[in-house]
Amino acid sequence: MIRIGIIGGAGYTAGELLRVLINHPEAYVVFVNSSSNAGNKISDVHSGLTGECDLVFTNTLPLNQVDVLFLCSAHGDSRKFIEENKVPASVKIIDLSTDYRQQRPDHDFVYGLPELNRETICQAQHVANPGCFATCIQLALLPLAANGLIKADLHVNAITGSTGAGVKPSSTTHFSWRNDNISVYKPFTHQHLQEIRQSLKQLQRNFSEDILFIPVRGDFARGIFASAYTNFDGSLEEARTLYENFYKQAAFTFVTDNAIDLKQVVNTNKCLLHLEKYDKKLLVLSVIDNLLKGASGQAVQNMNLMFGLDEKTGLNLKSQAF
Repeated sequence: MIRIGIIGGAGYTAGELLRVLINHPEAYVVFVNSSSNAGNKISDVHSGLTGECDLVFTNTLPLNQVDVLFLCSAHGDSRKFIEENKVPASVKIIDLSTDYRQQRPDHDFVYGLPELNRETICQAQHVANPGCFATCIQLALLPLAANGLIKADLHVNAITGSTGAGVKPSSTTHFSWRNDNISVYKPFTHQHLQEIRQSLKQLQRNFSEDILFIPVRGDFARGIFASAYTNFDGSLEEARTLYENFYKQAAFTFVTDNAIDLKQVVNTNKCLLHLEKYDKKLLVLSVIDNLLKGASGQAVQNMNLMFGLDEKTGLNLKSQAF
């Protein structure tokens, strides 16, 4: 059994992580830390776990009792936690914040996108889980970069569900504002652009084109639907072959000729890709569940790889269909 600790247990990503882990055949959750909820039953906060989880939140840190630590902390708090607490060297860490996604000499975290860094993740002690927008958009673009074919600006529009904003309410997450409403935020400046560019340059060293990204808040709870287009000289059949070859060993990313929509992936760890060609433009559509493939499901996928398990273990999740 893999013994697990979770830091920052009250948010959406921690709730999804627990939903997956309590049904994982090789996982045993030792503790879930939340200073604001210490002593409360986890199912009182994550009510979907009623009848499935008897654990209570704790404010203690029995770090020597776990094999892996998931950091579900707010952005900036993961680095503070690691600096302020002595995590045993033997304990693997999977961080779901932005703190370690940029590769720098001051840390050893591996960027945890399995479709890009699978072999490195298998050997890693510390993994930085990718962002949700970043996951969805990178999976739409990696095959082009791998073949050195991004030679013009990338245009990306992506709409995300309200859970992407986290559990803490704000003026743009209240139901009365979000329902029957959409809005653009952080156009051309979204924080996930840095990790997207980093990954594209990993595959296509001379990549220097602009990524023109328009993020949109949607009036639904979960999921991301991204559309990306750029110049492409080849045919649609050639593009499809590139994508199918790139993802032929991928456990959860699939290329389909059929139209795609959010309900095909919500509550799953899948990414579905659909390609279309218009004159000289290649359009790539990409859909994921922002809380699973965009966060907690991918974190468990990374855990499986780090511990030598089949990466699908515990992630046989079903879409909502209707």
